Amino acid sequence: MSVSEHSTGRLYGVGLGPGDPSLMTLRAVEVIAEADVVAYHSARHGRSIARSIAAEHLRADHIEEALVYPVTTETTDHPDGYRGAMEDFYAEAAARLAVHLDAGRTVAVLAEGDPLFYGSYMHMHKRLADRYPTEVIPGVTSVSAAAARLGTPLAEGEEVLTILPGTLPEEELTARLAATDAAVVMKLGRTFPAVRRAFETSGRLPEAHYVERATMAGERVDELAAVDAGSVPYFAVAVLPSRIDAPRPERGPDTGEVAVVGTGPAGPLWLTPETRGVLAAADDVVGYTTYLERVPVRPGQVRHGSDNKVESERAEFALDLARRGRRVAVVSGGDPGVFAMATAVLEAAAQKQYADLPVRVLPGVTAANAAAARAGAPLGHDYATISLSDRLKPWEVIARRLRAAASADLVLALYNPGSRSRTWQVGKARDLLLEHRSPDTPVVLGRDVGGPAESVRTVRLADLDPAEVDMRTILLVGSSQTRWEQRGDGQQIVWTPRRYPEEPAEGTPQG
Repeated sequence: MSVSEHSTGRLYGVGLGPGDPSLMTLRAVEVIAEADVVAYHSARHGRSIARSIAAEHLRADHIEEALVYPVTTETTDHPDGYRGAMEDFYAEAAARLAVHLDAGRTVAVLAEGDPLFYGSYMHMHKRLADRYPTEVIPGVTSVSAAAARLGTPLAEGEEVLTILPGTLPEEELTARLAATDAAVVMKLGRTFPAVRRAFETSGRLPEAHYVERATMAGERVDELAAVDAGSVPYFAVAVLPSRIDAPRPERGPDTGEVAVVGTGPAGPLWLTPETRGVLAAADDVVGYTTYLERVPVRPGQVRHGSDNKVESERAEFALDLARRGRRVAVVSGGDPGVFAMATAVLEAAAQKQYADLPVRVLPGVTAANAAAARAGAPLGHDYATISLSDRLKPWEVIARRLRAAASADLVLALYNPGSRSRTWQVGKARDLLLEHRSPDTPVVLGRDVGGPAESVRTVRLADLDPAEVDMRTILLVGSSQTRWEQRGDGQQIVWTPRRYPEEPAEGTPQG
């Protein structure tokens, strides 16, 4: 830290803990006792929670600096609005403290909770810490206090704890609550109605708790669903505690469901928040073993892996679990509705015995979209998606569809191009497409996109080698308009223009 040569005072950011004065640290008490100046923030009514926590440690000879916010929730006539008014306030407050520091006085800025955790002190720190000797005294946060008052673990093992400000947009809150294991939402008050809706929409409301003024007078602990929005102060938090060992709600046979979820082409980076939430909340996870390995292991959750060629049996197994009241997630690679498990589950669910079971399909990033993004934008115009697997349909049908799509000049996304037992389809498809496409047509080979063995490269259609294609590869075959270029940085990109050339009207002279 750069500090000027002349003698200056020392700046302290003093964490006071969540409200109970007995939860102040010994170091916090020592610093306040040694300080010449004690500063604290307050609203215009002049009452400071920080000062009230530290009151018994203040001396008559302390110089007190009340840093009074010009605006809290009301409107302002500042030309730059609320943000401008607050920026001016922080600059003026820092200047006031700098006067004391330049005079050699020690300044202790009091902060509820921890000074660098959503605290007002950090605005002084950013403006002064590079100019004066500074020490930050950590404090017990409201998050820790709330967990202590609930008497339940906040996060355990490999669970992820997410801290969220209630001021986030409602949709953002919903997505993050759905995706995480445990969470605390701060800054309630006027945000509470939107926060509650976010918990409800994300399906987490039954698990959520409410803690108001933890460790302070007027403390309240309740279920979040039971709280009246009109009674919620700013100093309240909503808590989703650890799911490990948490009692699961008792459910009857009519409460089961099946959710078919897409895990994307590879690992966790490709999961949507909605899918993360469904996987975390499931009692049972069912799927092809390779795809199950992408799903984190959670205590109390039962995993059912199987071979890749038993889709119908897997679907009926999942539906039977749901009939017993279980929440079942059926995992599928990519998007479950694209040559994957959604159809198998819905086919099975059409049987009479499953007619009343709820079945949901959650989208995922497709292999075609993933490979296209890596290559550039080859799917930028109309395209067709075709599976080259003849396990469930005759090759004659595949060939007819390839010809139709090729003659329509569509970009093609070719799934399931080859495997150990299917080695000839790629060559047949290439030869058929060459009847309609230039030999120079770009073909993107995307293999294991997003995975450790990712390979994305582009070749001419005439040079497409079946030996270089396996079941983990997807092929994107360009149209007559698809471009393939090398950029100045050496990157090869493929894209299909958004505009297609107009065809001349019938009878228009050519040439």
